[in-house]
Amino acid sequence: QVQLVESGGGLVQAGGSLRLSCAASGRTVSSSGMGWFRQAPGKEREFAAAIIWSGGSTYYADSVKGRFTISRDNGENTVYLQMNSLKPEDTAVYYCATTPMRVIGSRLYQIRSSYDYWGQGTQVTVSS
Repeated sequence: QVQLVESGGGLVQAGGSLRLSCAASGRTVSSSGMGWFRQAPGKEREFAAAIIWSGGSTYYADSVKGRFTISRDNGENTVYLQMNSLKPEDTAVYYCATTPMRVIGSRLYQIRSSYDYWGQGTQVTVSS
């Protein structure tokens, strides 16, 4: 049974930072693709960042590139999303997801259907 548990969300002012954590069990993060998606009220869930099994290559949505950093701690079997320079439009529920897919290339990691397990989500609210 694969389980993902997110934590670290909260309320922060614009320009501030937060670090989200995703603790995984039942699957090793270093041998899997791990992604962060987000869903704002009234909008579809969208891709934010991913880190793949091979060498830890990372991919980012244009909207977060240069501000967010995805990383993993193999010993803790945990994936992180460091979010800096937060904007009100970053307000959303953030979801962690995992995929057994082993391919090279960013496009597939941006698609929700590529992932087979999801966490429950953590709320991030950025005030202006």
